Amino acid sequence: MPTIFSHPAVPLAIGLALGSRIIPGRLLAAGVLASIVPDFDVAGLHMGIAYANELGHRGASHSLAFALVLGLLAAAFAAELRASRLAAFLFIAVCAVSHGLLDMFTTGGLGVALAWPVSDARLFFPVRVIRVSPLTIKTFLSARGLTVMLSELLWVWLPAALAGLALYAACGKAGKAGKPGKKGKARAPG
Repeated sequence: MPTIFSHPAVPLAIGLALGSRIIPGRLLAAGVLASIVPDFDVAGLHMGIAYANELGHRGASHSLAFALVLGLLAAAFAAELRASRLAAFLFIAVCAVSHGLLDMFTTGGLGVALAWPVSDARLFFPVRVIRVSPLTIKTFLSARGLTVMLSELLWVWLPAALAGLALYAACGKAGKAGKPGKKGKARAPG
């Protein structure tokens, strides 16, 4: 998995690119949380839930179904997030599902149960370039942790920044094209 420091790259890129009119600060903060919350399943490892269990790490909490439930929860609290129900639902669902999708690019683990509860199959993308993060703090604070962070800079933060810039440019052009120009009063001749 990428670290909890890098999963927020996706909501930050989207939120900053679209701006605070579409993704208000509260919704952006909720999106960052939604991008991290699937990894709360590691607590199950300490409670005896096996990694490969559907409730284990990268199981149900990394699924599209879980992301949709978080999106529906956000829609229910849209007013508190200062967003429309649709914006809250879509943004939070995308942020949550981005977690599992990023994990599918990693070099280790058992894969992601993206289609749970329809299937408990663990999936990876054919291309796996993000170095998998260690699950212990001791290992994370070692040379391996530095390797993981450098990998995440290259394969998570750089693409997210580039995609965010592209989205910002596209929205900026669309926004300017959709706004009527100011019409001044015609000057009378002479």
